Amino acid sequence: MTSPSNDDITRILNAVNDGRGAARIRLLDLIYHELHRLAGGLMRGERADHTLQPTALIHETYIRLLGSQSPNWANRAHFFGAAAEAMRRILIDHARERNAAKRGGGKVREEWDPTVSSDLGSPEELLDINDVLTEFEALEPRKATVVKLRFFAGMTFEEIAAVLDVSPITAKRDWRFARAWLASRTDAP
Repeated sequence: MTSPSNDDITRILNAVNDGRGAARIRLLDLIYHELHRLAGGLMRGERADHTLQPTALIHETYIRLLGSQSPNWANRAHFFGAAAEAMRRILIDHARERNAAKRGGGKVREEWDPTVSSDLGSPEELLDINDVLTEFEALEPRKATVVKLRFFAGMTFEEIAAVLDVSPITAKRDWRFARAWLASRTDAP
């Protein structure tokens, strides 16, 4: 199956923004396979008995994105950025729930290796990543989006470049900068 063009998705997003109900179904048809691929990449690093599966992650993401709110996405990049953020928040919420049951269990904190993408690790690690990424996002929003799309959505640099409307070289440069910054923050005492 071929990926829908940026123009196709932008056209459908405009229809969703205008409140046309049928456009929401058409949007899901257009993006479902791409979201499923991204969610599958995210979930690859999780344990086999994980209670959150890729399909559930996609559905929860879609519900959060198109729930009762009135979405207003400018284009494909804006939508997939919002989708990556929604997936991140869902995984963080899930990790918090799992971590709450284990609080006080004598776990040893392990430092996050930002060079490894798609292996989400333990709930504690995911929460640590979220904290550092939130701090980084305040300083470097586009670079933080590159991290979200690469780490949480499992996108390639070419896909990230297309979503953010930058060159693949810029996406790689942003990733290298972000990795170095995040590594410096996670190695700090």
